[in-house]
Amino acid sequence: MFPLARFRSAALAALLLASPPLAPPGAAQPAEPGRPWVLPSAGAFRLPPPPDAAATRAELDALRAIAAARTPEEVTRAAWWASTAPAYRWNQVALEESLAAGLNVNLASRRLALLHTALDDAMAAAWDSKEAHRRPRPSEADPSFAPALPTPAGPSYPDEHAAAAAVAAAILGEVFPERAAALASRAEEAARMRLVAGHAFPSDVEAGTALGRKVAAAALERGRGDGSDARWTGRVPAGPGLWNGTNPILPQAGTWKPWLLAAPDEFRPPPPAAADSPERAAEMAALRAFPRTPLTNARALFWEVAVGGLRNFEFWNLQAGRLLLEAGQGNDARRAARTFALLNVSLYDAGVACWDAKYAYWAIRPFQLDPEFRTAFPTPNHPSYPAAHSCYSSASAGVLAHLFPADAEPLAILAREAGDSRVWAGIHYPSDVAAGQRLGRQVAARAIERARAAGAYSSE
Repeated sequence: MFPLARFRSAALAALLLASPPLAPPGAAQPAEPGRPWVLPSAGAFRLPPPPDAAATRAELDALRAIAAARTPEEVTRAAWWASTAPAYRWNQVALEESLAAGLNVNLASRRLALLHTALDDAMAAAWDSKEAHRRPRPSEADPSFAPALPTPAGPSYPDEHAAAAAVAAAILGEVFPERAAALASRAEEAARMRLVAGHAFPSDVEAGTALGRKVAAAALERGRGDGSDARWTGRVPAGPGLWNGTNPILPQAGTWKPWLLAAPDEFRPPPPAAADSPERAAEMAALRAFPRTPLTNARALFWEVAVGGLRNFEFWNLQAGRLLLEAGQGNDARRAARTFALLNVSLYDAGVACWDAKYAYWAIRPFQLDPEFRTAFPTPNHPSYPAAHSCYSSASAGVLAHLFPADAEPLAILAREAGDSRVWAGIHYPSDVAAGQRLGRQVAARAIERARAAGAYSSE
């Protein structure tokens, strides 16, 4: 997606660029995978050595038989799976499933974080065994064997696509149980296409599948204890200056276990201005006086409808995928896995921290404070402070700016517009946006700190 700044008027662009910077000066270079999320270490599941030379010769015969029977349609499917890193493909699948299920950003980011931390760990574990055993690819073991597609670099055992497929089948099958059979079928195809492509031995695929299942089991154990299955048993508090709606969206999401934060309230912002304070009166006056234009309404509607609570996670994951491809990293299994993991744990933790604050303070929305005030579109059904779009977008853009420093400025512009658009629409006070930006940056900084501590690897 093109940076939105090029479509703005000069005055509007100047207004956005005058906002506080999203990331600290001197953007760091991309961090690499290293420290696992749910495994004690990358070597915790190191595999035994691959089959011996005699068994390898038999496997080559099996691959030749597959090659003789493969169809053009199978080669096309094999190329589709092989053209990008496993995490990239399974991110697409997870986004499709989340959108089809109508998940909001809290629920979707929880599932995406669970999937992508497991994929990141699976890639780290796979490379631990790859580098320990250094098994040649089939066409390297026997140059007379002709694969259907160009041979990828790096050791063959275990197969990383099979490991990722097993992770995805297990985790997505649990969080989308009605889709488990279809997802398992896609995972089976992903693994089988490695044999059709001639990129892996059957034992590579079997070992990758077994490894992926073990990583997924560890991830699912963690996920089952994150508190996301708890139901809210509280009540909407009554009182002057408090949010006064009904059926608030997921009040319990502020109690879920975070990945990066020590606790949901670690970055809880200070209380918002009182509803009867001069500060709030000044903000309300500014909202009434804001000169809405077709452009500001269009941008506000973009962030509400095209991104919004039901697509926010999709927007930032698509940005991550685009940046990986543009940087030539779309087929780097470990780098792609770490990128999606860092992004999605930041999205999730920003949501947990944001919801913790929202339901700690129950801040009244502008249209509730002034019943005569009209918004550009209906206000989301949860308290005002802090602004969720700012929390999510500042966290996402901050992490991606660290990983792709050349794109830091357009990412910052996107994040600032996401927050500013809520003021343009009249659904948030400026202080809601400022608090959300601070919180999002704090979450991003925690993700960057963790990434820097992970260490580096040498790409194959």
